[in-house]
Amino acid sequence: MKILIEYESSWRNSFLEDPDGNNKPLPKKGRKFIGSLTNINKADGEFFIKREVSKDTVMGVLSRLVGDQRKLYQARDGKYGPYYFKEIESQISFSDKPEITNEINYVRNMTGNTDQNSYIGSINTNHPLFTSGFSNDLWMILNLTLKDLISFVLKKPFNKAKASLSPKEIVDQVKSYKDIQLDKLGEQEDVLSEQVENVCSFFKRNETANVNLRTNFPSLQKGFADIEYVKNGKLVTRAIYCSALYLQAIYLAKIHNMDGILLKGFSVNGFTPKDFMKSFAGGQKLIYGNPYMRETMVKGEGKIVLTMTKASGKLEININVDRDKAKEIKRLIENAGVSSFYLGKKGLAYVTDIDTREVQH
Repeated sequence: MKILIEYESSWRNSFLEDPDGNNKPLPKKGRKFIGSLTNINKADGEFFIKREVSKDTVMGVLSRLVGDQRKLYQARDGKYGPYYFKEIESQISFSDKPEITNEINYVRNMTGNTDQNSYIGSINTNHPLFTSGFSNDLWMILNLTLKDLISFVLKKPFNKAKASLSPKEIVDQVKSYKDIQLDKLGEQEDVLSEQVENVCSFFKRNETANVNLRTNFPSLQKGFADIEYVKNGKLVTRAIYCSALYLQAIYLAKIHNMDGILLKGFSVNGFTPKDFMKSFAGGQKLIYGNPYMRETMVKGEGKIVLTMTKASGKLEININVDRDKAKEIKRLIENAGVSSFYLGKKGLAYVTDIDTREVQH
């Protein structure tokens, strides 16, 4: 027998982790949304998932058409009743003839992730971190030149900088740090490679500094000794500045009352703007969705934009059974009365013809 299904605007992408997750029970908290711009634009592209009609898709559709509303893995398991197609699944084949289009769609993430770089409400600059006696000496660390920063770490004379006492300015300053090739340090920053080695050695081997860091900031997951300040022949500038900020906080705590002072958003290795800004604004800005698109470079073509794939077309399902069985399947489909359904994800699909005659190969 042959069942002909026509469909329109069937989405051919997946936005949830574990693309084969429909074949097993859902996790307690559901499958994680991975269709954010951050994920789908990662270099390897593993989260930009394309989908096609598969045998599982067809079996799910057939089960739905005969009135079985269980998920396919539940039906196949047979725990809550027999699986109608158990004996004949191997005799079912299909042919999909799609017409493909691509368009940008806005997909919603109902879990409500937060924007990495945004916040809500007005910024409170009247905060102890910016109005205390130690504020200028603390935040000026982030505005030092790299040469002066290295001198500060190594306890040598350095030129103080003007401190930024605005949360937004601090965010912009930290974002401006770029990794620097070690062989470019001299011409870009007037810094010698051996000075960098001395700084790395200071943070790695200075037991007093590492102990004081743990004492003053016990919630930190990593200490100075755990950080790689040089990676792939580059100085990780942000890590150096963030570690120096904590080093200055340790020094200042000896002469100022800094009880309860937390450098939220900063670790000794890096910086998270949204965690920093939530201390000075109304909270983090929720993201409920984003355009589904991926920008990538293709050799010989340059930058291209990949968008959501939609398909409209016909799906022909062939079931190699005798005429009586074919009529039984047709009767079940007519009795169930499923007028329209999804084919895969979204879209509109409907049965246009059921032919109980023997399939012609």
